[in-house]
Amino acid sequence: MDQRLILPILLPFIAGVALLLTSSAARQRRLSIAAAAVLLPLAAALLAMTDDGYHVYALGNWPAPFGIVLVLDRLSALMLGLTALVALPALLYAVAAGTDTQGRYFHPLFQFQLMGLNGAFLTGDLFNLFVFFEILLIASYSLLLHGGGRERIRAGLHYVILNLVGSALFLIAIGVLYGMTGALNLADLAVRVAAAPAADAGLLRAGALLLLVVFGLKAAVLPLYFWLPAAYASTSAPVAALFALLTKVGVYAIIRVFSLAFGSAAGVASDAAAPWLLPLALATLLTGGFGVLASRNARRLIAYSVIVSIGTLLAGIGLGNPPGLSAALVYLVHTTLITAGMFLLADLIAMQRGHGDSRPAPPVAQPLILGALFFVGAVAMAGMPPLSGFLGKALLLRAAEETSALPWLWSVVLGSGLLLMVALSRMGSSLFWNTLDAPTPGISAQIRLLLPVVALLAAGPLLMVLARPLTHFAAETARQILAPAAYIETVLANRSLAPAAGTTP
Repeated sequence: MDQRLILPILLPFIAGVALLLTSSAARQRRLSIAAAAVLLPLAAALLAMTDDGYHVYALGNWPAPFGIVLVLDRLSALMLGLTALVALPALLYAVAAGTDTQGRYFHPLFQFQLMGLNGAFLTGDLFNLFVFFEILLIASYSLLLHGGGRERIRAGLHYVILNLVGSALFLIAIGVLYGMTGALNLADLAVRVAAAPAADAGLLRAGALLLLVVFGLKAAVLPLYFWLPAAYASTSAPVAALFALLTKVGVYAIIRVFSLAFGSAAGVASDAAAPWLLPLALATLLTGGFGVLASRNARRLIAYSVIVSIGTLLAGIGLGNPPGLSAALVYLVHTTLITAGMFLLADLIAMQRGHGDSRPAPPVAQPLILGALFFVGAVAMAGMPPLSGFLGKALLLRAAEETSALPWLWSVVLGSGLLLMVALSRMGSSLFWNTLDAPTPGISAQIRLLLPVVALLAAGPLLMVLARPLTHFAAETARQILAPAAYIETVLANRSLAPAAGTTP
């Protein structure tokens, strides 16, 4: 066992508790930034470990499937790295802009959010996936409302109610699957579902589809996305940047659970989600594109672009082949970093111009810098060459060449890209050219505000420079995900004390 696997969970937990006991704002900021900064080399070290396969840490040294296990593979390491890459710039921006002082407990909540995210990506147990979902959701409830205001409270109320319903459905799904298999460990669940008799097919598929509804709600899939635009548009910019990861937790859970426990080798429950993923993905993508086109506010436009990105990701997953999943993983890296950077940039522009995006306003104080950053972010988001969004979409379109979904996927992906281009062009024109002759009342953004934005939006050109290693890593990750036998064998290697498949412990 490698005890380093628990550090991404333990570090933000200890930091969060320490921050609760620290009254000095300056000390809170230093401690919070230090904890987020340490996650970067830690995530890099864990990513390097995945070259030699899976790593498992059994808490309390209990053998699987009786105890809680943490499992590190390429996919979980990738998600840990993305979390660290988004968290530090978002936190630095919050400190530089003073957002962290608008309400109480910002820094402890931020750390507990990171704890929930990292735990969800590492856990190898279905019930503990629910536990970490709840940790990150409880933190997100408070972060969403941080600073108060009517719009945040209204959006927060919808967000909380829908996620409480999702949590209840999650528990029901867990209960159904545990009642049928006696297993919650994902590897053990995969073995028992594969060995289940035909008489259990109905309930097993019902449990699987309930999980799809829950993960679809977290990921903001049509028709479960209506909470997202208002929530992401009304909360503070650093929180919205961090929330770019929340929908990816739902996508991660879909990949993990439906490739491992309900994949092609799941017997009577095999490919339970497969008929639904691609149609839902294309509908989500198209609806998100129209939402982007209808947006008259930069933050709301970016929020709808999150829905477009979820549709694109699920389209790659829904193709059900290694090239499609590989393309989705490449696009996942791009969209997480670029979306987070655009939320921060929109806040910088609003500081200088005001929040009336569609009506004339004083010009921004730094038109060249902010305009260049907006151009880079817009080109990347729209999937235009030569930036990272083009790479992910090109791989996705190519992955569909040998499938019956080719005409549908090409039409919707390219059509949504056109809608994004039109909306972003119109928004850029409104923000930088629809101005008054009056002098700019705003002040220039300091370098400490610009650096987090630049760091995130630099992913646009940087991911193209690193296209070869990125696509190679994504292809290897896709192959690992779609061949789950090694995952199951590694987790259950010490299963001599476990009951036989198909029995209840």
